[in-house]
Formats: sequence, C-alpha cells, structure tokens
Amino acid sequence: MTSSTVSSPENVLHTDYQRSVAAYWNAERDPVNLRLGEVDGYFHHHYGIGDYDPSVLEGPADTRDERIIRELHRLESAQADILLDHLGDVRPHDRVMDTGSGRGGTSFMAHDRFGCAVDGVTISEQQVAFGNAQAAERGVAGKVAFHFRNMLGTGFDTGSLRASWNNESTMYVDLFELFAEQARVLRFGGRYVTITGCSNDVTGGRSKAVSRIDEHYTCNIHPRSEYFRAMAANGLAPIAVVDLTPAAIPYWELRARSSVATGIEEPFLTAYREGSFHYLLIAADRI
Repeated sequence: MTSSTVSSPENVLHTDYQRSVAAYWNAERDPVNLRLGEVDGYFHHHYGIGDYDPSVLEGPADTRDERIIRELHRLESAQADILLDHLGDVRPHDRVMDTGSGRGGTSFMAHDRFGCAVDGVTISEQQVAFGNAQAAERGVAGKVAFHFRNMLGTGFDTGSLRASWNNESTMYVDLFELFAEQARVLRFGGRYVTITGCSNDVTGGRSKAVSRIDEHYTCNIHPRSEYFRAMAANGLAPIAVVDLTPAAIPYWELRARSSVATGIEEPFLTAYREGSFHYLLIAADRI
C-alpha cells in the first residue's frame, strides 16, 4: 500500500487547463455532492442509474425533498456497484486505483467489497484531504489512501495494480495519454473500467446540449470512437461494452425535481433523448 502523498502543485499541475480544473474542484461545495453523500457517508462525484421509486414523490410535502435526496443517492451507489461488478476477480491482497477519485465514494465501496488496498488519485488537494480524513474516520487509512497526483502520471510502479477505473473523469484529459498510463500501472491481465458520457459519432459533431455540458463542468467530452482508438493503441482490449444511456435518464428526471437541481439537468436529458450523447461502461483487459 502506498502512503498518501503530499506533492507541490508545480509537480502535479502541468498546464493552465489542469490548474483551472483543480481550482474548480478545490472550491466546489455543490449540495448535489455533499447533501447526497451525507445520507450514508459515501460521497460520490458521478450520476445514477436505474429506475427511481415513484413513491418518493408521494407522501408528506415537508419530507418530499429528503426522500428524493436519498433516492438520488441510492441511484448513484447503484452506478458505482455496476462499475465494481466489472472489475473482475479482485482479492484482498490486490491493489486497485480510483483514477479521478473525487471525495472517495467509489474507493470506499471497492474496499468494502473486495477488502483490497485502494489508491485514489485526484488533482484537487481539497478532495485528497477530505478522502484521507474519511479513511481515518472509517479506520481504513492503512488500506485506502488518496493522493494529490496527476492521472496522466500517477507515479505508481509499473504493473503494480490488479485493476483501475475512471468513474466519469476521462473527459478532463487526453485519452491516449490516460490509457498509456493505465496500461503502464496495470499488470498483464489487469482490468480497466470506465463509466463515461461520450458524444455520438453517428450524429456528427458536438450537439448544442453536449456543448452546454462541457461548458458547465469545464470539461471536454470525447467522441465514443475515441475511447476505442485510444484503448487499442495502448494494449487495452475491451471485454464488455454496456450502453447505460436508458438507465441514466430516470436519475436526471428525478434530480430535475429536487432542491439540488443545478440547471444542467435539461441538457443531459435533451442529449440522451436525442441520441447525441451516450452513457457507456467499457471494461478492458491489459494485454
């Protein structure tokens, strides 16, 4: 297990864009992340999948929003479970990496499930501090650690990881550089999984709705085909591709009716419904 790392921003953040993304997440205190995480202590930075329970919209009005918050969080955790389902045969003696870990929700779920060592990597120093404080509170600081490092150059030993994933964080980096680093740190036969939103090459170009998502999150959504080109170039062979788009829509429909709505709900719904945006899970083996 690699201990948590304190690095200087100069060694981690190499471009103005990376510095702007880090500044955004260092300052972020969005209720859609914090209020949902407070439900059970798993703080996610991704969206949910699956049908929501319509009963949360019924019953007393004064507790309606609380019911919606809990249901949104349940759908987020269901999304993380789907990702973990595709990591393969991870054992307690293995190490895995949560790449672009946010505040660590999926990292802790992975440790709970597999009992393995988990290293989370993020360019947000605030997220590193939050995740490591959570690890200490949970009594798992010896097994789960968060590091202020760049996902394009993690510093971990070559071939040291059984599995690694990006949960909605690939849109911040060049995919060829990212998958080169993933392939380097994974051992032969190791598993890489991503869940990501990607633009649909078939519709041609970036739709207005997808451009609004990019602008909102200061990211650069990649076309679907780019994922497979970059994986093929770096020895990552897809073993499963799951279109989660239909399963993603109910989350956004429910979130639009909640107190944590941010205004980005309609672009997501428009992009999914018109087919210009896909929500994919891709699992690949290191060969």
